[in-house]
Amino acid sequence: MKNNSLKYWIKQGNRIIYIFICIFSINFINTLNTYAFPIYAQQAYEDPREATGRIVCANCHLAQKPVYIETPKAVLPNSIFEATVKIPYDINIQQPLGNGEKGSLNIGAILVLPEGFKLAPKKLLSQELKQKTKNIYVQPYSTSKNNILVVGPIAGDQNQEITFPILSPDPSKDKNVHFFKYPIYIGGNRGRGQIYPTGDKSNNNAIVSSNNGTIIDIVSQETGGYKVSIEKTNGEIYTETIPTGLELIVNKGNNVTANQNLTNDPNVGGFGQNETEIVLQNPNRIKGMIAFFFTVTLAQIFFVLKKKQWEKVQAAELNF
Repeated sequence: MKNNSLKYWIKQGNRIIYIFICIFSINFINTLNTYAFPIYAQQAYEDPREATGRIVCANCHLAQKPVYIETPKAVLPNSIFEATVKIPYDINIQQPLGNGEKGSLNIGAILVLPEGFKLAPKKLLSQELKQKTKNIYVQPYSTSKNNILVVGPIAGDQNQEITFPILSPDPSKDKNVHFFKYPIYIGGNRGRGQIYPTGDKSNNNAIVSSNNGTIIDIVSQETGGYKVSIEKTNGEIYTETIPTGLELIVNKGNNVTANQNLTNDPNVGGFGQNETEIVLQNPNRIKGMIAFFFTVTLAQIFFVLKKKQWEKVQAAELNF
């Protein structure tokens, strides 16, 4: 009996430990996510697209890279369509991570849709579309802007094309939506940013010299990186700290000038934005166009038949 009781309490204790580990892991993961793209933009900017047309992600991702978008030219109201965003880059390149080690690039994207357009519910997606969007979490930018969608960060080597399932609005149910041509804006980044929203630089930047001078000593650190001692022209000595993950491009004895790179530029990513247009088409207009084409075709057929009949009448009169 004592052995059974002991086993029972050991089993209960293991369950409590397991639950504690799960809760800790969830909180730890959520904490990491709060410091990842696109949380920065969502917390700092009410609207990610400025009045100038610039998407705010460019404030942290300073290098310019291309991004492409493919959408249908026109869609019907209350229908689901795909918006495919392409973020190309060389998957063999690596970037410095937060700890200074090298790692693969992540990507992220932001899609600014017209008012009324929004993310399509999963229950309305086809099997093909569900497969394309598998393991990709798309979320609205905010509760008040469900027409702006964000994705990321996700592994870039497997997701250089991101498919957004979009539900078009119905003007008969929404008075603010009309049958019209609308713009769609897209922004896409690959790799880490160079500036945090606080204004601090990340380690994904080249280290530059603060002043003119001569490098008098370079000391390797046990934890990685270097201490570069530079003697200014007035004889004062100051030290530049080179974090781990960066490569020095200067040597002891070199003369340097202010703002001269002491290391290579580690940034291999960048941000780009693009735009396209889509027409919210009126179904009655399509029906009217089909009816018009049918009428014209039918009129042409009757015209040809009438012409053939008239030719036969003329031939008969000539023979007579």
